[in-house]
Amino acid sequence: MENIISLIGQPESEVLEYKAVLPPARSIAQIIASFANTNGGYLVLGIKETPQKIIINGLSSDFHANSVTHKAIDLLSPKPIVKYENIIHDGKRIYVISVEKSSEVISVEGKIYHREGSFTKLQNPIVSPQNDNKIQELKDLESNLELNKTNGTEAKSEFINHYISIINIADRLSELLYPSSTQTPTNSQEGKILTRILYSSCADNFETYLSDLLYEIYLAKPETLKSTQEVTIKEVLDCTDMQEFIAYWSKKKLSKLQRGSVKGFLSENKQIEKLQVIDKPKQDEIERILQIRHLYAHKNGIVDEKFLKYHPEPYQIGEEHRLSLSEMIKHLVFLVDCVMKIDDKAIAKYDLSTIE
Repeated sequence: MENIISLIGQPESEVLEYKAVLPPARSIAQIIASFANTNGGYLVLGIKETPQKIIINGLSSDFHANSVTHKAIDLLSPKPIVKYENIIHDGKRIYVISVEKSSEVISVEGKIYHREGSFTKLQNPIVSPQNDNKIQELKDLESNLELNKTNGTEAKSEFINHYISIINIADRLSELLYPSSTQTPTNSQEGKILTRILYSSCADNFETYLSDLLYEIYLAKPETLKSTQEVTIKEVLDCTDMQEFIAYWSKKKLSKLQRGSVKGFLSENKQIEKLQVIDKPKQDEIERILQIRHLYAHKNGIVDEKFLKYHPEPYQIGEEHRLSLSEMIKHLVFLVDCVMKIDDKAIAKYDLSTIE
């Protein structure tokens, strides 16, 4: 670890990367693997590089980075030689992870990463086969997602990957989902069921993104976890460590959103509300989108009285709600736009770790 003292203050490079805050375990694993597969290197937490200068903020002592690092190493196969410790530099506590170059290829959940300059890159990424017959609406959405895949949180990356999978499923099953046109809902019973499943999956994925983002905010700014809300001893003891409790708590915070109350979710999660992205019109639209999911997941698409409060026209109680692919894509585009804006604001406000 002696070499790191002389490196601190130098720009990021093939062998040096800074993170201002504690990233999720998967992000750390990818960086460790990239160092091991190239020439080794150091990941230093508690330091931020800006175009003007390198800022040593220090890492919060509210959470121990060791447990997250242990989880990161568990994701690696085989395991490289890794050392890690807290050190004091310029009076600030920083956390250093040292990685030796490996004689074997190190993978993270089957994926191989390497260093390219100061960036961690996925080696030989899987490229989805191009379908020249894919409809333009799906092409446009997929292109937008691919363009926004980088320079975001891990939560956003997972969100985008899920939506791209949905796009590919919709493309492959066009005869079931939109046999006549993308503007016309399918009459096929299998197509109706598939539409409900895909739509519900997209809405669920939006909620998963918010849960994952809260987790990243809690890791980066542990003081935002402090709350007057009570938890039971069982809830704490059921978690093996603090990081697992944070993951549990961030998912629990979705309860109001899962019932369709965006306003209730924001009131309980000031970390998201303070970003000032989801204004009243966006709240209303998200609630309308989530009510369709609720109808599909719990009522088999049959309109009930609660649904009419959000979608008064042109539906009637007992009528089957049917959604065309174009309408589904419109809702997806709206949620994607919300995620992109939330992610950008969250990174700036909470100094979150990003995936390049």
